[in-house]
Amino acid sequence: MCGRYILVQKKEVIEKRFNVTFDEKADYKPSYNVSPGKLAAVITDDNPLKVQMLRFGLTPFWAKKNMLFINARTEGDNNKENNPTYTGARGIITKPSFRKPIRSQRCLVLADAFIEGTTQEKLSKPFLVYLREKERPFAFAGIWDTWQNPDTKELIQSFAIITTVPNALLQKIPHHRSPVILPRHYEKKWLRQNLPLTDVTAMLEPYPAELMNAYPINSAIKNPQLDSKELIAPIGQRIEKEFEVKTTEKWELSGMGASKRFSYNPDQPFGKKED
Repeated sequence: MCGRYILVQKKEVIEKRFNVTFDEKADYKPSYNVSPGKLAAVITDDNPLKVQMLRFGLTPFWAKKNMLFINARTEGDNNKENNPTYTGARGIITKPSFRKPIRSQRCLVLADAFIEGTTQEKLSKPFLVYLREKERPFAFAGIWDTWQNPDTKELIQSFAIITTVPNALLQKIPHHRSPVILPRHYEKKWLRQNLPLTDVTAMLEPYPAELMNAYPINSAIKNPQLDSKELIAPIGQRIEKEFEVKTTEKWELSGMGASKRFSYNPDQPFGKKED
């Protein structure tokens, strides 16, 4: 599953990356801990040039009470054992909660990285998973719906992130699911209305593991009330080695003595290097 993720980019960066503008009603705030029930940035198929804020946790339009489907399984009720080599039916197209949105209410869920715990310990042992080469922000494949509260008549727009079988990196955490991350060339296609269903389901594949990496973080991320950069600080080694750690000394004259500084900090999150 994918129940926590990160989006901390400035509005201007998001707008340039996806060639959109923020809706004037969008109250966007960067977050290191986007959690179920919170408003988060998405681009919907019915308004593909605007970023809107929808609730993370989908309630189907027909529901009698408020619900929070944070994820939608590509396989639906199939592949209950979460076999990573599964290539069978896309059961999402027949699930009552998702069969309408997957056909006509798709969205891009904007993110910089996501949090995944181990299958057994869950968020008690979390990892931050990111795309290499500073590929952020990116987009999860999402679906959305509009539900009316029968008591207050309030309209609530909400979304879920589609998940699929784990790629090789997620298996090393280990975790049994992986969110569907759309390559850039699929983003506009995902939002295309009247797209044949076979084209839609063909995009529901795991992201290439070699383009991703992950490192362990503090379990404080479990608390949805917490939201700070410290939550994503590495507390251990990355799953895959990305570079040789080298500390080179640079000497500078200062008066009659000399001072030295290290030019590289291997503890930077997201694999970022310092100049």
